[in-house]
Amino acid sequence: MSTFSIEHKEYLKKEKVRKIQIYLTQITILVLFFGIWELLAKLSIINTFIYSSPSKIIKTIINLFQTHKLFNHISITAYEVIISFIISSCFSLIIATILWWNSFISKVFEPFITIINSLPKVALGPLIIVWVGASIKSIIVMSLTISLFITIINFYQAFISTNENYIILLKSFKASKKDIFMKAIIPCNKKAIINTLKINMSMNFIGVIMGELLVSKNGLGYLIMYGSQVFNITLIITSIFIISILAFILYYIIIYFEKKLSK
Repeated sequence: MSTFSIEHKEYLKKEKVRKIQIYLTQITILVLFFGIWELLAKLSIINTFIYSSPSKIIKTIINLFQTHKLFNHISITAYEVIISFIISSCFSLIIATILWWNSFISKVFEPFITIINSLPKVALGPLIIVWVGASIKSIIVMSLTISLFITIINFYQAFISTNENYIILLKSFKASKKDIFMKAIIPCNKKAIINTLKINMSMNFIGVIMGELLVSKNGLGYLIMYGSQVFNITLIITSIFIISILAFILYYIIIYFEKKLSK
C-alpha cells in the first residue's frame, strides 16, 4: 500500500512538472512571436502600415480604453457569444436527444440537418437581416445558423457511438429508455459533450463576428469592419487580438467546468 502511495505521488509530481513545462513553452512561443514581430517593425524590415506592430496594438488598446470604447465593444461581443452559446448548446442537446430517442425521427431528419449544415452561412446573412431585422437578433440568429447544426450532429454521433455493451447490460436489468440515457449515454459521453461545447463556443464566435460585420454598430466585429473601411490595419489586428483573448478566457471557463465534472 505504501509502495503504491509513493508511486502515485511520483506520478502526480511528474504530471505537475509536465503541465508547468507546457505552460512555459506556450508563454515562450507567444513572447518570441511578439518579440520578433516588434523587432522586425523597429528595424523597418516589415511595413508597420500594413503589418502593424505589438507596440501599435498596445497604443490602440489604450486609446480605446481612454475613450471608454474598449469594454463597451468587448461586453457586447461577449454577451452575444454567451447568449448564442447557451441557446445553441441547449437546443442542440435537446434535438440530439430526440434523434437518439426516436430512430424514426432520426432517419427522417438526419439528411435535412446535414444538408442545412453544409449551406454557405454567409449567403444567408442578407436573408437573416431581412427576416429578423438589422439588430442584435440577427447577429444571434447568424451565430445559431453556424453553430447549431454542427453541434447537433456532434452530440448525436457521440450518443449513437456509445458502447453497446453498456446498453445491453442495462436492458438485461429491464432499464427504461430514460434510465439508459441517464445511466449510460450521458456518463459515457461526458468528454465528448465537453469537447463538442468547446467546438460550439468557437462556432458561436465565428457566427457573432460575421453577424457584427454585417449589421452591428458596436462590438469587435464592427471594429474590424470599421478598420477595413478606413484602412486602419492596426485597429483590425487589435480587434482580432482582443477576440483571441476573449476566446481564450471563455475556453478556459469550459475547461474549469470540465475539471469540476471530472471530480
